[in-house]
Amino acid sequence: MSSRIHPSAIIDPAAELDSTVTVGAYSLIGPHVRIAAGTTVGPHCVIEGRTTIGADNKIFQFNSIGAVPQDMKYAGEPTELVIGDRNSIREFCTLNLGTAQDEGVTRIGSDNLLMAYVHIAHDVRLGSHIVLANNATLAGHVHVGDWATVGGLSGVHQFVKIGAHAMIGFQGHVAQDVPPFMTVDGNPLAARAVNVVGLRRRGFSAERIAVIKQIHKLLYRSALTFEQSQTEIAALQGQGADEDVALMLSFLAAATRGIVR
Repeated sequence: MSSRIHPSAIIDPAAELDSTVTVGAYSLIGPHVRIAAGTTVGPHCVIEGRTTIGADNKIFQFNSIGAVPQDMKYAGEPTELVIGDRNSIREFCTLNLGTAQDEGVTRIGSDNLLMAYVHIAHDVRLGSHIVLANNATLAGHVHVGDWATVGGLSGVHQFVKIGAHAMIGFQGHVAQDVPPFMTVDGNPLAARAVNVVGLRRRGFSAERIAVIKQIHKLLYRSALTFEQSQTEIAALQGQGADEDVALMLSFLAAATRGIVR
């Protein structure tokens, strides 16, 4: 057994682990698991199901990864969990396989931080550079865009979409879609402002932020209908933030649960 694998770990012979993978004491890894170079699995973890884990992830102790969905419709179909690179998965997280009712895959991008007790349900899609704070719970089929942050003790309803660069405050009850760039919090949840601090940290220029503020005003501080606001947002193209305008319009066109107001 490799010196990187603790002798008390149980790894199925059919599992595919790069020679540089580290596995801690008493962890269990099933036959359909694949783990790429440099990933560290802490002690007392269970990694099962058809789970593929990329490179240089840090999986801390006491995690359940690749268990069957908590979905009564699941009937043993060969669904998957796919995790990208350089993610940090802290203690007591649960990441489930997908279901046949969706694409059959739960997908986690790269460079994400999942703090303790985070739950990722079936068919969730996480982008990259996302922070899910302690006890954040994502129900089935939730989509979260790049660079979003979900505050601690927040619950996200099934099928909700959270846009890129959005910020969900502490104990958010998220039952509607959250547009990109917005900060939402409170009970009931409400859109408060543009996530300016986050955008500045990511190098957004003053010009881009100014356009995004105009988008916020059109969506939330005008008397326009939802359809009228989209027309006015489209008219902001050509002001130095076309990518951001396009991202917002694409998100609004795909919103299926209404947006947080």
